[in-house]
Amino acid sequence: MDIGRINESDQPVKLSGYPKQQPRRIRQNPLLRGLTRESGLSAGKLVAPLFVTEKSQRKPQPVASMPGVVRHSVSSVAAEAKELSKLGVGAVLLFGIPKIKDAQGSGAYDEHGIVPQAIRAIKKAAPNLAVIADVCLCEYTDHGHCGVLSQPGISGVIMRKPFKVRLWRPSPHGSVDNAATLPLLAAAAVAHARAGADMVAPSAMMDGQVASIRKALDQDGFSSLPILSYSVKYASAFYGPFRDAAASAPRLGDRRGYQIDPANLEEALRETALDIEEGADCVMVKPAMAYLDVVRAVKKEFNWPTAVYQVSGEYAMVKAAVARGWLDEKRTVLELATAMRRAGGDFFITYYAKELAHWLSNKRGA
Repeated sequence: MDIGRINESDQPVKLSGYPKQQPRRIRQNPLLRGLTRESGLSAGKLVAPLFVTEKSQRKPQPVASMPGVVRHSVSSVAAEAKELSKLGVGAVLLFGIPKIKDAQGSGAYDEHGIVPQAIRAIKKAAPNLAVIADVCLCEYTDHGHCGVLSQPGISGVIMRKPFKVRLWRPSPHGSVDNAATLPLLAAAAVAHARAGADMVAPSAMMDGQVASIRKALDQDGFSSLPILSYSVKYASAFYGPFRDAAASAPRLGDRRGYQIDPANLEEALRETALDIEEGADCVMVKPAMAYLDVVRAVKKEFNWPTAVYQVSGEYAMVKAAVARGWLDEKRTVLELATAMRRAGGDFFITYYAKELAHWLSNKRGA
């Protein structure tokens, strides 16, 4: 399969398959049906983000800015997944930290890379837990951006079976090259699908990423694998602790050139419409607490399965206030989860997934 020609001439990406939307992708997977059920607040609605690192380690490494969150090895992430499954948590969302980062983020689409390894280990340890694989390059690039950078006067081609991927295209500004990034994201999604992921979640905010991934999955025999798109991902100040955990802060510039301005709501709706048109089975709003009006607007406008991501900075704020005795942790977290549900979130990605699962199992706590 040659996807190196996808959007190279900046032409609209053509969709594959029929029809563009196939609701059965979610219905036929019992691990995802509960995740997207339309009413109730339960452990099955929770998605736990997990970091897994390729760097050798004897035990999980704590993330200083996120108390209670660690960087896992493959073996410890499988053990954690097994525990989450026993608690009834609906899914995990995997982020990989490779041993070596490079300009093209090659670890993201390495079929023997850290996330495919983790997927296989989790599906063996906890077969009843859904595994969602984040699809982006930021954790894998040495420059920290979500796509490859255009460099003036430099171009090249990388060969990685079954993909022929254009690596660089000349640009006068050295910005992120949207067209050159799409095949890499598609290759990463296919690698995760082959490893056994139940869903892939493109988060790079590249134009056309859902269509490119849908086409690649269909061509590789994964037409039934659903896509959860980070359709509404704001250029937020709340991502700092995540970037510490994944060592993914941009070394130059920032991500405002491809993430949404926090002041914009109509743009968020346009982005969501584009992703649904391209074949997204679920959409996401990120962050959560400061954007519940956006969650409500997206749900009202599209009535589509909608995820809400309570991000690292939001988690860290609550943890900091709790540590100082300013907030009751259980009441605060349950109230925030209820607010996300009330706004229209169908399921919730939160670093509090394990604690919430415990609390929701207690009728008084729920």
